[in-house]
Amino acid sequence: MRKLSDQIRMSTKERLLIALGLVLALIIGVVAVLNENYAITFVPIMLLAFVIYLILVFRDPFFGLVILIIYCFVLFFFYREIGHLPYGVGIEFFLLMTWLSVWYNADKLNFSLLNTNLTWLYMGWLALCILQLFNPAGGSPRGWLAEIRGMGIYPVAISGLGLLLINSKERISQILKLLLTISFLGALYGMKQKYIGLSAGDRQFVEDFPTHLIWGQLRVFSFYIDAGQYGASMAVFVVVALVLAVGLKNTKIKLALLASVPLFGIAMLISGTRGAFFALIAGGGFALLLTKKFKILLAGCVILGLFVGFLKFTTIGSGNYAIFRFRSALDPKDASLNLRFINQKKLADYLSSHPFGGGLGVIGAFGHEYNADQYLSTIEPDSYWVKVWAQTGIVGFTLWFCMIMYLLGKGLGITWGIRDPNLKVKLIALNAGIAGIFACSYGNEVINNMPSNIFVNLAFAMVFNAAALENAVRNNKTE
Repeated sequence: MRKLSDQIRMSTKERLLIALGLVLALIIGVVAVLNENYAITFVPIMLLAFVIYLILVFRDPFFGLVILIIYCFVLFFFYREIGHLPYGVGIEFFLLMTWLSVWYNADKLNFSLLNTNLTWLYMGWLALCILQLFNPAGGSPRGWLAEIRGMGIYPVAISGLGLLLINSKERISQILKLLLTISFLGALYGMKQKYIGLSAGDRQFVEDFPTHLIWGQLRVFSFYIDAGQYGASMAVFVVVALVLAVGLKNTKIKLALLASVPLFGIAMLISGTRGAFFALIAGGGFALLLTKKFKILLAGCVILGLFVGFLKFTTIGSGNYAIFRFRSALDPKDASLNLRFINQKKLADYLSSHPFGGGLGVIGAFGHEYNADQYLSTIEPDSYWVKVWAQTGIVGFTLWFCMIMYLLGKGLGITWGIRDPNLKVKLIALNAGIAGIFACSYGNEVINNMPSNIFVNLAFAMVFNAAALENAVRNNKTE
């Protein structure tokens, strides 16, 4: 990405547009004061910001991708604190504007980067999701439209932008820094909720969703959609930060990452999310496998084994609610776990005669809202794996599961083939993060919600682009 000073260097036409925005802002501000309607003053601020955004995004679509990433992390903060507006539509807006900028700057981009297995597999999955509109189970088209966004459209649109725009080692580093920085701020805001107090919007959210207050203990959610998403994300960034801290050579960056690891760990625990355990184990285990070094793999497996044994076979620390909640992930007698098994038995009975499932949007939140007359809407999925199974049947679930496993395996091979040690360690961190999110999505809806959705799809794009970057370097050396 070009330096900020280069990005904001504007032409005469662009300066005139901003000047016009300032004049309109001043006029609206004066009218607001004269009429004592101070809420109107937000209009000129938003208008000016929008003009500046348009100028910058069409100068460089990478700027649009950065804004999209930030928005996907903080949109639920706006939802809770400013008002229950359809902020989810903002994702489509920023996606559309960035893709329009890609079209506008097409002569500067290499579209051959889109020709990857990642793109074609995602396109095939999107086609299957589109065909679900005609599922004979008869789900509502509105439910299908609401569900297909996160399930089919976002993976294609986001990974496509990643392949086109994160097209250098420098940009991979910039995106990783951005993801780590926002996650660090998310961890701090979670600490604020736990140890200082909740805002008015946060308190209302806890009242509306009482599962975030169990036995008088707050399940921290920060500015994420819920505690499940927050805890899983923090667990993933424990792994990401630790991998980068161990592998990178820059001392200042190494120390900063090492300092962030315990913060991410505490944030993970105070979320009260048991699914975070699986993100931690799966992500850590995959990172060890990616090192391809037997001694490190063996030592890591021993440490992970001791960690699991500590949780499973001891009660040390159970007086702390966060540790007790985390430990319950390994309790086969846990009431919540057994309720999930009961629900999955009901789904298995229904889906035995519905190999293509009940259609998109028939289960979970969209099921309650758009398909209340459908049997599947009465059963809580409590898992994205289960949700895919319920909506697309055993046929769709098998295809989805095999697709993700193939992409993880391909990422493994790409990473092993990278010679640049700094790039390799970044790919290990990204692949480990994907594996962690995929694993914990068995226990919660994680991979389909923001910001995990954008993290996974951009991470896949960066991994696949790394192969092209490595090949380009090798070809230049042989010429």
